[in-house]
Amino acid sequence: MYNEKGALRTRLLSERRAIPAEDRERAAEALAGHAGALAAAALPAGETGAARAAEAAGAAGTGAAATVAAYVSVGTEPGTRPLLDALRARGLRVLLPVLLADNDLDWAEYAGTAALAPAGRGLLEPVGGRLGPEAVTGAGLVLLPGLAVDRRGLRLGRGGGSYDRVLARLERAGARPVLAVLLYEHELLERVPAEPHDRPVDLAVTPSGAHRLG
Repeated sequence: MYNEKGALRTRLLSERRAIPAEDRERAAEALAGHAGALAAAALPAGETGAARAAEAAGAAGTGAAATVAAYVSVGTEPGTRPLLDALRARGLRVLLPVLLADNDLDWAEYAGTAALAPAGRGLLEPVGGRLGPEAVTGAGLVLLPGLAVDRRGLRLGRGGGSYDRVLARLERAGARPVLAVLLYEHELLERVPAEPHDRPVDLAVTPSGAHRLG
């Protein structure tokens, strides 16, 4: 299983590096265009994440306040910076991760690009006060990085384990946010290698739109 995941990661990373910079920029702007649907998914409600994901896949959007846990893209990842600003412009509270020494994630509020600072491993992190690893459990929507996701909702990450901890923390807390992975179109696959501890997500968000999974 490890070798199968490793081979797929290598292939997908190579394909990302081959995407021209102008195409990556267009993809980032297209993802920002889905801020309305993602805002709808983040709304506090008594529904499960899957139910709100179904609504978000066709939502026109809303400006109501809610919390989104997101991340700052790096390298050839689908660009998130226009999306972060679009979500914030809609009145949402956006949390960004801060990588801890043990690969777990703390969180801080996003206050605009001027309030991001370089960190280890080429990351950009918010400079605001740390809210603690449990802060993610208050989000109505969690945006996850990944290399691919399949139609069952099973996600292939980079293998660092940080977001596996986030997903486990949400489960322990009984939190039911919408879980969405940001991807390029070709990274929505029929099947990815999975292990028993892998937890499914609700949505794949690509430049063409939000795709309900599972």
